[in-house]
Amino acid sequence: MRLVFAGTPEVALPSLEAVVASDHDVVAVITRPDAPAGRGRSLRPSPVGERAAELGLEVLKPTKPGDADAVARLTELRPDCCPVVAYGALVPQRVIDIPTHGWVNLHFSLLPRWRGAAPVQHAVMAGDAETGACTFSLVKAMDAGPVYDTITAPIDRDTTAGDLLESLAHDGAQLLVRTLDAIDAGTAVATDQPADGVTMAPKITVEDARVDWHRTAVEIDRQLRGCSPFPGGWTTFRDARFKINSARPTGGAATPGKLIVAKSGVAVGTGDGLLELGTIQPQGKKAMAAADWARGVQFSDDEALV
Repeated sequence: MRLVFAGTPEVALPSLEAVVASDHDVVAVITRPDAPAGRGRSLRPSPVGERAAELGLEVLKPTKPGDADAVARLTELRPDCCPVVAYGALVPQRVIDIPTHGWVNLHFSLLPRWRGAAPVQHAVMAGDAETGACTFSLVKAMDAGPVYDTITAPIDRDTTAGDLLESLAHDGAQLLVRTLDAIDAGTAVATDQPADGVTMAPKITVEDARVDWHRTAVEIDRQLRGCSPFPGGWTTFRDARFKINSARPTGGAATPGKLIVAKSGVAVGTGDGLLELGTIQPQGKKAMAAADWARGVQFSDDEALV
């Protein structure tokens, strides 16, 4: 099939590579416009845009996928199908209708659970036992189209969103190619999503990543893992931002937020027990083990994270 691939961030790269290496013909790539990045805030292409250019592919960067020039060029390209992975913009119906077989979206959840921009993060934060990835036919409503195929993945007690997303990005790339092969062969079957079980997964904000020490240790642990590596769970220590990269619930009890410092490590009181800190990052410093940080600080008896 003639394909136009759509995607933007790094998580879409395994799918781009897999589709390019498949038996299908990728004739162009659609991605988000160049955006400011780095210390100099100079305009840089998206990871997908940069890799597509390296592969010698035509790259379209419309401000909106429904822009007249983009619609005209996509029509000229005559794609049979448009695989899409984390493109980052809603595609209007008139653009969905251009390819013969529509747009096929690789989404990192088991739909209808966790529709939206951050499905993996929300699955970890909610304490789901498993998640996965699925391919579905794009429709106007967000992540609501009929599902072609799925894979599943367990969420272990120490799994971070970053770990899980990396794994799903690679396994999902093969799922996407398998779905495209089935569409080309005429054997693909898409099943409507059930009306029950729909949950939403909006983008995680920096404020969503702030720890409330009155929550349970398990809830905070899930929050930290769900926000890892971005935006990163955080709190404040002595009125300065204090990131917590890893932690684990332990026994014992203390006032929520109170620091318990010992030679063996550092723990914090929560709503129902202690949370032992692993790797932390005080404002303006590099990440380090909590025990190493504690050796350089003079603590009073009532020190707390807020």
